[in-house]
Order: sequence, then C-alpha cells, then structure tokens
Amino acid sequence: MIWLCSLLLSQTGCTGPYSALDPQGPAAAEVALLWWGMFGFATVVLLVVVVLWHYAIKRRAEQTPVTRTSGWIIWGGLALPTVSITVLLIVGVPIGHRMMPLPDEHALHIQVTGNQWYWQVAYPEHDLQMTDELHIPVNTPVHLHLTSADVIHSFWVPRLGVKLDMLPGRTNLLRLEASAAGVYLGQCAEYCGFGHAHMQFTVTAHEQLDFADWLNEHTSLEQKPQEPDLHGLGLHETSSHESDQPESVQQGEAIDE
Repeated sequence: MIWLCSLLLSQTGCTGPYSALDPQGPAAAEVALLWWGMFGFATVVLLVVVVLWHYAIKRRAEQTPVTRTSGWIIWGGLALPTVSITVLLIVGVPIGHRMMPLPDEHALHIQVTGNQWYWQVAYPEHDLQMTDELHIPVNTPVHLHLTSADVIHSFWVPRLGVKLDMLPGRTNLLRLEASAAGVYLGQCAEYCGFGHAHMQFTVTAHEQLDFADWLNEHTSLEQKPQEPDLHGLGLHETSSHESDQPESVQQGEAIDE
C-alpha cells in the first residue's frame, strides 16, 4: 500500500508548465518516451535486485547448495550492462539525430542572445526584435541561433525540446518545434548570477495563419518611427521662453556682460 501511494504521489510531478514529461513538441515527446523506457527498465532491474536481496537474507545456508558465482558475474555484471547500453544506443542515436538542426529551407531562423538577466530575441529575416518572448508557428521547424553577451546561460523550454548552453563568443544551433498552439514557459538552466531564478521567457506557438498575421502586424509596427520618451530619459520639452533665448544661453554657456 505504501509503494502504491508513493507511486501515485510521484505521478503528480509529471505535469506542469516546466515538466519535460508533458511534451508538446516532437523532440520533447521522443525524449519523454525514451525516459519512460529507461525508467521502466530500471524499475524492473531494481525489483529483481530487491527480490534476490530478500532471498539471500531469508535463505538458510544448510538448505542451499553451494553454487558458483561466476554465472552471476557474467550475466549480471557483463551481459546485463552490455545489452542495456546496446539497446539504449540503438534507440537513442536515431532520436538524437532527428533533433539535430539539419538544413531545412522551411525552417524559421531566430537569434536569441542571453544577457544578465534577460533574453534578446531577433528575427533577422523580418527585422523584428523582442525581449523575453518568442513567437513561432506550430508544426514548423525553428532553428534558434543561441549565444551569450556576458556569461554562460542555458536555453530550455522543457515541453518543447532539450536545453542547450549559450556561450560568449560562440553560436550554438538548436532545433525547436511545437505540436500544438499555446504558451510555453522557458527558463535559463545554467546558474548565471544574482538574477538567475528570474531569467524566464515565454514561447507562444501560433497556428500558421495566425503566426503570419502576427508577424505582419509586428513587422509593420517595428517599421513605424516612434517618438522618443523624453520623460523616460530625464528630459523635458523646451518651453517657449527657452526657445526665445539665444542658443548659447540655452546650452548653458557663460556670456560676458
């Protein structure tokens, strides 16, 4: 009963905005499937070891014939690890290959630069820049060009794909894809200083037509000239009284009487 309650309680951590076991992308789904397979195999091995341990404790030495230990060493110490690693490689290598950002003419390219402690996002093909948010179309490969402006960061959206480090002076390429529209949370997965815990971002996946509309709207907004915020810069508009004065007075230069 205790084992059952513990198992049910552990399942509560398999969902949530930062759960890699609740995938919404092809790469994340394959990682989750591989993880569940490893978890199931490790559970079986653990149960077998527990049963053998229990048998070794309860048996009576005088009732058990002496057996050679070489069989346990060969099968448990050599055959089992060899078979396990071989199966893991057979399954895992193709999964890793499908995650690689191979050349794709249909891929959307986005540049992401990690800063202490925010994310600078640029769409070079559309002359669009954002902060702490990405927008992508569903069922479309996205190639993220990841770099850092200061220290090592790590880009991670658990429900969409694997994480990848961002290094100063180097650009790493990550393939990301969403299977369903929605808002997915991301987090820096490499400790980068005082504000690391708050270095979060969002990835909004749109349906393809909706993404095209969003892109057109925001591209047109970026192209419109914006008036500078004088109050935000600590400046103020020049009054009519100041404008009537000579330029030298406005600039604060001394004038000889």
